[in-house]
Amino acid sequence: MTVIEPAPGSPTHRHAPTALPPGPEAPVAGAPGAGEDTPGDAGAVPSRNGTAGAPPRGNGAARPVSPMHAPPVATRPAPALRVRGLTVTLGHLTVLDGVDLDVPGRSWTAVVGPNGAGKSTLLRVLAGVLRGRGQVLLGGREVTRMVPRRRAALVGYAPQNPVLPEALTVREYVALGRTPYHGLLAGPDRSDEEVVEQSLVRLDLRGLAARSLRALSGGERQRVVLARTLAQRPEVLLLDEPTTALDLGHAQQVLELVDRLRREEGLTVVSTLHDLVLAGQYADRLVLLADGRVAAAGPPAQVLTARRLATHYGAHAEVVAGPGGVRVHPLRPR
Repeated sequence: MTVIEPAPGSPTHRHAPTALPPGPEAPVAGAPGAGEDTPGDAGAVPSRNGTAGAPPRGNGAARPVSPMHAPPVATRPAPALRVRGLTVTLGHLTVLDGVDLDVPGRSWTAVVGPNGAGKSTLLRVLAGVLRGRGQVLLGGREVTRMVPRRRAALVGYAPQNPVLPEALTVREYVALGRTPYHGLLAGPDRSDEEVVEQSLVRLDLRGLAARSLRALSGGERQRVVLARTLAQRPEVLLLDEPTTALDLGHAQQVLELVDRLRREEGLTVVSTLHDLVLAGQYADRLVLLADGRVAAAGPPAQVLTARRLATHYGAHAEVVAGPGGVRVHPLRPR
C-alpha cells in the first residue's frame, strides 16, 4: 500500500483566501493574533464589504497619511468568527469541550470529523440557536447577545434536518428569508421579490416555485432550505451538511454556487461536510473535531493525512494533494 503524504505548505486549493480591503478591523483584545490586524472598534459589526465603518471627518479628524509613509496593510483577514473555550453539555454528555476556533473573513471553513464529534452542535452555537459556555464572537460582538433580527441579517443558517411548514409553496418559504428586513406583518416589496427570484434561479427551483413543500423530494427540500438562507443575504453562511440527499450533479452545483458567492459577494462560509473529498477540494481551511475537541485545524493538506484518518475515523486511505485540492481515496485493508 502506498500512502502519499503531502508536505506542509503544499498547494491545496484552487482559491486562496481573499484578503479584506484596507480598513478598520475588530480584533479581540488579548486573543491570539489580535495584534496582527489593524486596530479598530471591537464592538463594531462588519458591513458587507468587511469594514467596520470609516472614521468621522471634520474637526479633529486625522490627516491623511502619505502613501510613502503608510504602514504596511495586513494581508491576513481578521476573523469573522472567533470562538474561545466553547463547551456545550447536553444532559450529562459533554458534546463540545473547550473548542477554540478562528474563521477568517471571506474564507470557507469546513468542519469535519467522525459521527458524534460535535459538528452540528458547533454550527448551532455559531448560529445563536444553542448556548454554551465560552465566547462566540461575530465581528467582535457576542452572537447570543445580538437582537435576533440583527443576527438573522448577518448569519444565515441552513440546518441538516429542517422542519418545513408543508402548507407553504416553495416561493413562499424562500420569501421567509427576507423577514429580518421587513418584519412579519409587512409584506415583501419589489426588492424582496427580486432577491427571492434570484435565489430560486440560482438553486434551479424556478420550475418548482408554485409547488407545495410537502410534494418535494429530499434533495429538492435541501435546495429550498439553501435558497431561503441565501435570500437572507447574510455575511456569514452556516451550512450543516449542505449536500445531504443531493445527487452528485446537484451536490457539485450547490458547492460551486456557494464558492462563487463567497468570492463574488465576500461571504464567510462555515460548513460541516462528511464527504472528505468535497471538503478537501472546496474549503480553504479544515477543522477536524474528535470527541468534542479540535484535533487539527489548518489547510486541507495539513489536516487530512492518512495517519489522522486512521486515528480518528478508523479508515485506511491514501491522501493525494494537487492543484485541484486534496483527494482522499479509501483503500481496502490488507
